[in-house]
Amino acid sequence: MIQSATVIGAGSWGTALAAVLSWRGLSVQFWGRDAELMAQIRDTRRNVRYLPDLELPSQITVTSNLDALQPADMLVFVIPSKAMRGTAELVAQSQASSKARVLVSCSKGIELETGHRMSQLIGESIPGVPLAVLTGPNHAEEVARQLATAAVVACADDEIAKAVQACFTLPFFRTYTTDDIIGAEWAGAMKNPYAIASGIAHGLKLGDNTLAALVTRALAEMVRLGVAEGGKVETFYGLSGVGDLVGTCYSTHSRNHRVGVMLGQGRPLDEIIASTRMVAEGVPNTASMHRAAQARGVRMPLLDEINAVLHQGKSPKEGMKALLSRDPRPEAD
Repeated sequence: MIQSATVIGAGSWGTALAAVLSWRGLSVQFWGRDAELMAQIRDTRRNVRYLPDLELPSQITVTSNLDALQPADMLVFVIPSKAMRGTAELVAQSQASSKARVLVSCSKGIELETGHRMSQLIGESIPGVPLAVLTGPNHAEEVARQLATAAVVACADDEIAKAVQACFTLPFFRTYTTDDIIGAEWAGAMKNPYAIASGIAHGLKLGDNTLAALVTRALAEMVRLGVAEGGKVETFYGLSGVGDLVGTCYSTHSRNHRVGVMLGQGRPLDEIIASTRMVAEGVPNTASMHRAAQARGVRMPLLDEINAVLHQGKSPKEGMKALLSRDPRPEAD
C-alpha cells in the first residue's frame, strides 16, 4: 500500500495532483525549483501563477529544497519534457528517492535527442524502481474543481498498477489500468502537435468540418507511428489516445490549442512563446515526432505540415493548402 508521495514539479498539473493525492489521504510533499513561487504557495496555499483558484490542503509540505524532502513511497514527476532528464538526475542525487516503491511519470513528451519516453528518462536516472505512467484527458483546471475525470495508469506490473490506481481514485476521479506503457506515453505525447493544428484551424476560422477531419486523420497518424514504436493499437482508441486527443483539440484549457489559435491569427511563434509562462509541449514534441516518423519510415502528412509551420517558417495557410492538394487516396491507406 502506498501511503506517501512526493510530487516533483509545480506547474498547474503538478499542483492539481498534489491536491488529489492529499484528498485521497496520502502524506504529500510538493517540490518545485522556483524558491519564490514555492514560498508563496507555502504561505498562501495557492499557486497563483499556474492554478490560482485551487486552495491546497494545509497538510501538504511545500518546498524548493530537494535536500529537505523525506523518502516517500511514490515519486510523481510532473516536469516539462525538456527538463525531465536534468530534474530526474537531481532527484536521484537526493534522499527523496531512496525508499521509493514506484516512480510515476505524468509528463507528456519524447526527448528530441534520444527519442526516449519520459518514463525511460526517469528510469535511467533512478534505476531499479518500478515505473508507471499516469495519462489521459485531464485538464488541471477541471481536476482542481473536482469535475468528473478519467485517467489511465500504465505499468508493466499489475500489482503496482493497482496500487498507483488506488492513489488516484476519488469520487470524481476514475482511473483505469493498462500494461502498455509504450503506447500510453506515445499517445499522450503525440496529441500535442495535433492540438496546435486544431488551434490553427480555429484561428483561421475554418469551421467544424475542418476540425473533425483534422482530429480523425490525426488519430490515424498517431496509430501508425505509435504501433511502429511498439504500442498496442487498442491503446490509441482509449483514454490516453483518442480521449486525450479530443480533450486537448477542443478545449480552451489546452495551452497547445491556444498556441495554435494565435498562430492561425498570424502571430509569430517566438512572440507567442515569450508571452506565456506555461510550456506548450507540442512545440518541441512536433520536432521529436517528426524525427521519429522519418526514422521509422512512417507516413504522416499532417505532422509534416505542423512541423513545417512550427520549425521551418511555413505559414499556416500554406500548410493547409498543401494538405488539401495532396493526391486522393483510400481512407484506410
